[in-house]
Amino acid sequence: MSVLEKLATALNRRDEVPNQEMARKIVSERNAAAVQELIESLNHKNKGIQSDCIKVLYEIGGSNPDLIAKYYKEFGNLLESKNNRLVWGAMTALDTIAGKEPKGVYGMLSKILKVADSSGSVIARDHAVGILVKLGTLKPYKRVCVPLLIEELMGCPNNQFPMYVEMSVPVVDADSKKRFQQVIERRIDKLDKESQKKRVAKVLKKLAKIS
Repeated sequence: MSVLEKLATALNRRDEVPNQEMARKIVSERNAAAVQELIESLNHKNKGIQSDCIKVLYEIGGSNPDLIAKYYKEFGNLLESKNNRLVWGAMTALDTIAGKEPKGVYGMLSKILKVADSSGSVIARDHAVGILVKLGTLKPYKRVCVPLLIEELMGCPNNQFPMYVEMSVPVVDADSKKRFQQVIERRIDKLDKESQKKRVAKVLKKLAKIS
């Protein structure tokens, strides 16, 4: 039986449970053939099938990125799609595999950041920041990714700022510590909620211990 027959759309389901169950099954079986079929069906004429396929793929990536890492180019191509569901779904998938296929993902970084800024999707931007963090922890990409990450921290909306600050901690070292601290201290008093300020203040304490 084709995996497409078990997708939520094929089952006339409006929830994601069938897609999540399929992802778990594929991961447990390490079913490369099923992954290949899902990749090939990202261009299916039925948009519901397209959406289900990208959902299953990034769920797989979240559990076992090795199973989808080699398809980074296919995910990169989806960033140009007119279907916004595919765009942020592809960004999610790229985030899951950035640590497994850093060279390939880094090669499309300009496209990733452009889409994050222009799509209007909070999810796309969240995962673009996730990609910058993962790449920024790797020596070959740190010099480029850390300044880009700082730019995101400077320009992101207040409600995203605490999460992005927390995500950035693994990237910070003795060389970049001061710059991160300056950005955080500049924005912390302008945050809307006390809970946001507390989250950010906790990160500042962590950064103070980095030497």
